[in-house]
Amino acid sequence: MCFRKEKFQKILAKIIYKDRIITGKSISKISNEIDLTKSVWSEIEAGNRDPQLSTIWRIAEGLDIPPSQILLDMEKEIGPDFFIEM
Repeated sequence: MCFRKEKFQKILAKIIYKDRIITGKSISKISNEIDLTKSVWSEIEAGNRDPQLSTIWRIAEGLDIPPSQILLDMEKEIGPDFFIEM
């Protein structure tokens, strides 16, 4: 299964948004906690930015979840057999 990079980013954004809402934290609060600018967080959450794995790790820290949870949620959404078309 092939996914365009933009679709991949939108799925990641949806997962991060859902998890942030569950925590009850604002973008300002959570980005401050993990030393990530609000604008970068907002771009990721809007699906307009492709974060590095180290950034996903920091996001997971701010969401109080293991980084693997984000990846597992993405795998559930996308499926295990995919590649990203650049």
